[in-house]
Amino acid sequence: MQKRALGKTGIDVGEIAFGCWRFGGVDVATAQERIETALETGMTLVDTADVYGLDNNCPWGGAEALLGDVFAAAPALRDQIVLATKGGIHLGPDHQGREGLGVPYETSPDWITHACEESLRRLKVDVIDLYQIHRPDFLEHPASTARALSGLVASGKVKHVGVSNYTASQVSALRAHLDVPLQTVQPEFSVSRLDSIDDGVLDQAMELGLTPLAWSPLGGGSVLSAAGALGAQLDLLASAHSTSRTGVALAFVLAHPARIIPIIGTGRPDRIREAAEAADITLTKAECYSLIAASGRKLP
Repeated sequence: MQKRALGKTGIDVGEIAFGCWRFGGVDVATAQERIETALETGMTLVDTADVYGLDNNCPWGGAEALLGDVFAAAPALRDQIVLATKGGIHLGPDHQGREGLGVPYETSPDWITHACEESLRRLKVDVIDLYQIHRPDFLEHPASTARALSGLVASGKVKHVGVSNYTASQVSALRAHLDVPLQTVQPEFSVSRLDSIDDGVLDQAMELGLTPLAWSPLGGGSVLSAAGALGAQLDLLASAHSTSRTGVALAFVLAHPARIIPIIGTGRPDRIREAAEAADITLTKAECYSLIAASGRKLP
């Protein structure tokens, strides 16, 4: 697997990343096998979040805690990966244990500092390589969120920062107040979800040298079950390139000039290896445009 730059950090990572959205709910040995398989295929960026695990009936922080247990069982793995996590979603009591109505998003300096420290504790690490705001907090001034991120870097808890699910204008507003460089953006992007082509997120990433980390690059599985024109075109290209729909869909994401790094979320070692094969597939412009057209986006 080839490498791609992680923003302007000077760090290069595998061009496909391993995501921990479905990481919880298994034992440590199984989780360790997943990380080792991802590393064997060249996936050196591992992306998680404090909210991950809830979908697998785990407690808050379940995916991070399991990854921390993997690091405790096999300490050498920590040095082989670039560790990314996210905070800024707030469920339940505040960081002082006070109950309240709760808010879905919280990016105040107090909360983000608390969330990051809790991630460090669960992950059993001293520093996080890339800390990302998971979703924008519409009721927090970007200067306040910027102060939170700058403080994490200044304290040594975090090496680099990024954002997830931000619009281009929200990125601009945050950058205007940051004392440290923003390195990554994390939009949803796949052949069945092309919003980032038109909404300015990918254009801005190329302008500023940010690395897009694409979540749900298989459309949450919808790409694999697609029917109609998109399903037919995926199958046609899969046959032409001796691969699967997974390979074609990930190769499509990799083909964008923003040098997107797709984050795969499967937990099965065979599926991890299958996804990694996409790095060896090069789609032509004509093939990429055929998929865009088949997805339903009108072309001139």
